[in-house]
Amino acid sequence: MSAAAALERGLEALGLPLAGDAQGKLLEYLALIEKWNRVYNLTAVREPAQMLAHHLLDSLSVAPHLKGAALADVGSGAGLPGIPLALARPDIAVTLIESNHKKSAFLKQAAIELALPNVEIVNARVEACDKASRFDVVISRAFSDLPEFVALAGRLCAEGGVLAAMKGVYPYEELAQLPEAYRVREVVPLTVPGLGAERHLVLIERS
Repeated sequence: MSAAAALERGLEALGLPLAGDAQGKLLEYLALIEKWNRVYNLTAVREPAQMLAHHLLDSLSVAPHLKGAALADVGSGAGLPGIPLALARPDIAVTLIESNHKKSAFLKQAAIELALPNVEIVNARVEACDKASRFDVVISRAFSDLPEFVALAGRLCAEGGVLAAMKGVYPYEELAQLPEAYRVREVVPLTVPGLGAERHLVLIERS
């Protein structure tokens, strides 16, 4: 099966219909990761078919559960989940926060090549990010455990906003260690097409 067909089938399974140009740009993005990965070691997953499920579909699986006009992707790395979400939701402003200079260089190039006017890159540690505006959603995919995530990124969250952590198995221990200032709004089980592993989205808000 071609990558385009696999992506279309995966999007159908997620119930996330995207226009053809968005699908095309998602595949362009995957090709960019593959190209830069040879030099910059952006991701440990190197097989294109695996990348499609592990990176694109995994990132897009959270899209139906996120609301708001401004999203920050903390510890964005290769742009996951921020760039796929920016392509799927051109109506939201996406800020990619990444401290590694080489990865930030990749993010800037990807935003240019994919023509993403709704994406901004901040090359800084999350605790040093000094953007004046706050975000409706602050998301992380492989950044840290939940207590550290809320400690470092909680201040970026707007009033009434949500901290969204993408996790594998249900994180019982991490949830038990959340500081009192935060509470769990919801833990959403996710099914990612082509990914034979448990996935959960933990949505956290201020108490």
